Amino acid sequence: VLEGRRPTLSIPVADIMEDFMGLGAYMHIDTLNRAMKEGRTVSGAFLSVDSAALDRLYPILKTMPGVAGVNITTAALKSFEETLAENLLIMRFFNILFGSIIAFGVVYNSARISLSERGRELATLRVIGFTRAEISMLFLGELAILTLLAIPFGLALGYLFAFLTNPFYDTELYRFPLIIKSPTYAFAATTILIAAILSGLIVRHRLDHLDLTAVLKSGD
Repeated sequence: VLEGRRPTLSIPVADIMEDFMGLGAYMHIDTLNRAMKEGRTVSGAFLSVDSAALDRLYPILKTMPGVAGVNITTAALKSFEETLAENLLIMRFFNILFGSIIAFGVVYNSARISLSERGRELATLRVIGFTRAEISMLFLGELAILTLLAIPFGLALGYLFAFLTNPFYDTELYRFPLIIKSPTYAFAATTILIAAILSGLIVRHRLDHLDLTAVLKSGD
């Protein structure tokens, strides 16, 4: 105990609770009073106050000699959220930006490499009578199927990565629970779909301007 006679107490831990702010220990007040060998002493209180009456109550509490300090939880929480949100929003913006660029690069490079490998086959299809729309449907349809099949695996890997890295963000001041909501998955899937669509448009332009003669003359 860090006040009064400063006794050293041996008290069993009944349970461990999940707390996201600070390092707190909780005990029933009657048990605490018996352990401290004191009466029904209260050193603090949490008040639920009507927001309309808060401006009138705060000056009254400040002038009471028995009140050492007053903390307004809503103001402290607002300040904490604003500070945290400012840092997180900046970090999240760059994460989203780099993630989107990487997603586009991966999808586009996969499509470009596939086009380079299958350019001779696509050119052959054009020569025997397939239209540009038909070969685009064949090639881009395959790209679309692969993208749709890859999205669930990517979401699962993303959750696994978050699960493994989340404990490293825990500190004595605060801890972040791993909560991933549906809009997050929807945003990630939408980002990949947009990257696939943009890549498909670029590849479609290359398919429309495929040099049949040069491709067919190229060596195996």
